[in-house]
Amino acid sequence: MVKRLDYGAFMEKFSLQLSPSQHQLPLSGLTFAVKDIFDIEGYVTGFGNPDWAKTHSAATSTAPAVMDLLTAGATCLGKTAMDEMAYCMYGVNKHYGTPTNPCAPDRVPGGSSSGSAVAVAAKLVDFSLGTDTGASVRVPASYCGILGFRPSLGAVSTVGVLPMSQSYDTVGWLARDPMILNRIGRVLLHLPDVDPIKPSQIIIAEDCFRLSTIPSDRTVQVLVKSIEKLFGAQCVKHAILGDLVKDKVPSLQHFMDKGNEDQVDDIPPSLAALSSAMRLLQRC
Repeated sequence: MVKRLDYGAFMEKFSLQLSPSQHQLPLSGLTFAVKDIFDIEGYVTGFGNPDWAKTHSAATSTAPAVMDLLTAGATCLGKTAMDEMAYCMYGVNKHYGTPTNPCAPDRVPGGSSSGSAVAVAAKLVDFSLGTDTGASVRVPASYCGILGFRPSLGAVSTVGVLPMSQSYDTVGWLARDPMILNRIGRVLLHLPDVDPIKPSQIIIAEDCFRLSTIPSDRTVQVLVKSIEKLFGAQCVKHAILGDLVKDKVPSLQHFMDKGNEDQVDDIPPSLAALSSAMRLLQRC
């Protein structure tokens, strides 16, 4: 087990910055780190596994998502640790060690974008890049007490990113500050600098929130108040997601008929079936 500095967040440190611009750029002055699943020209993409790193050459080009951030003025400070081949959600890596969760040092940091979350939570960088196939950005963000965002499939280029499950792989980002999170998103999603579109409807999944042990006044009520403040009460709709999925996705009936021995009693059959279908697709 290798002892690592800086909470064990980094696999490799360097400073990568494009030539200074005479103009103010969207991410000027910000630093970031990149999960060791992204190609950066001149560096081996290690994928959380020493044998993989030994048997692969240095990348000959940089992933477009990383280039977008550099072009926008940010400085990359290195590559971060991850679960081996992105195949876990705890942030544990037996080869390189487990990054220390700055928010709870006696707890795992979450994965597979563990180092990316730790680097941000420890204030080593302003933001970071990770990948999210089945919550690999959102889980470590929540464990480390920061913000994590997973965009829709295909919204950000995954060229130059080692695949885990291409039907679900996405490029996500993490930050402590919601304003920085927003700025990163505008760069990666190539959004114009205009006012956000007001949603016509936001559905609150009542059955999903009931699964949480956290009181509703700390989750649902806070969420609803925030939505009402931003967009007005008229766009809030409460629904039972299990019933909605059952009505809108009839093909899941096969999975419901088949049954699931691991199903938790409190989880609606339709949501358990959806989970089973997603796991099956992820293995493909």
